[in-house]
Amino acid sequence: MIRKTLHHYNEIESYQFITFRTWDSIDPYLHKISKTPRLSVSERQMKIDEYCDNSTLGCYLNNAIIDIILTHIKSLEPGYYQLIAISIMPNHIHLLIKQKKDLKVVMQQIKGSLAFKINKLLSRKGHFWEKSYFDKAIRDEKHFNIFYKYIENNAIKANLADKDSRFYGIYNN
Repeated sequence: MIRKTLHHYNEIESYQFITFRTWDSIDPYLHKISKTPRLSVSERQMKIDEYCDNSTLGCYLNNAIIDIILTHIKSLEPGYYQLIAISIMPNHIHLLIKQKKDLKVVMQQIKGSLAFKINKLLSRKGHFWEKSYFDKAIRDEKHFNIFYKYIENNAIKANLADKDSRFYGIYNN
């Protein structure tokens, strides 16, 4: 079986919107969406995000784990990136960063360390995050503002009771 992977835009000092999900949040419906050829990459990603916002699968990112994630993400500044905004949803994370290192290295630092910490806390073993991630290079100020607002409003739109603890943005804190 040949597995297709996403092409990742990788340029130091560029702004990146990144989404990654828990391994257990991926089900047959998401596999079907990810392989639907008539959808553009953006349309596909929006459908996946909408589905994940309402899904209960792989929802480990709650309570104390939110603080663990935020602390770890902030600890990688300024060496790996400048953190602009983050939304920690129950089964996925959205980031807006200004990249300082190779994106693959950034994501290994984020996902690898967090998988170890969260699995330990939850007494789990094995895969924690979906293997890949979605990234979108930010083209201009308008594009930047759209993604910042999307991240800022993600937990609000999903009507999460703890929405205030799930968002951090440099323009809000």
